[in-house]
Amino acid sequence: MKKILFTLALLISFSSFGQTAEEYFKRAFSKASVNDDYGAISDFNKAIELNPNYGNAYFNRGNSKRILKDNYGAISDYTKAIELNPNDADAYYNRGLSKGNLKDYNGAISDFNKAIELNPNYAVVYNNRGIAKYYNKDLKGACEDGKKSASLGYDAYQLIQAACN
Repeated sequence: MKKILFTLALLISFSSFGQTAEEYFKRAFSKASVNDDYGAISDFNKAIELNPNYGNAYFNRGNSKRILKDNYGAISDYTKAIELNPNDADAYYNRGLSKGNLKDYNGAISDFNKAIELNPNYAVVYNNRGIAKYYNKDLKGACEDGKKSASLGYDAYQLIQAACN
């Protein structure tokens, strides 16, 4: 009986130590999808520890940090994701959101510009760039972005609509 319990304990410990970065990522993604962002960050950390070049893990950890209002941490993760994949429009967009949350509207606009350069039909980016322009007192630019966003099927934010009047 002792041998069976010892073998079982050994197998369980080996299976937990043998997890891959992808397995931690999947577990983290599942946790994030049910709003367990602290648990998700812990598992994203483990995935990154096993694979320091795992761009999607940095990106998604950034999402969890942004949700938890750790905008500086999110910006750091999005920056690393961009370093690993410079053509990721979503990473630029989300980094722009985090910069906007910190009232760095120029930085947000710069990231939104890059996201639009990579994906010219990214409607929500025009909307959020318009919001950043509005807060930067560029009402004409805000209005133009609101109209572009609406033309791509995204309902313009009421704040931007006010800039057009």
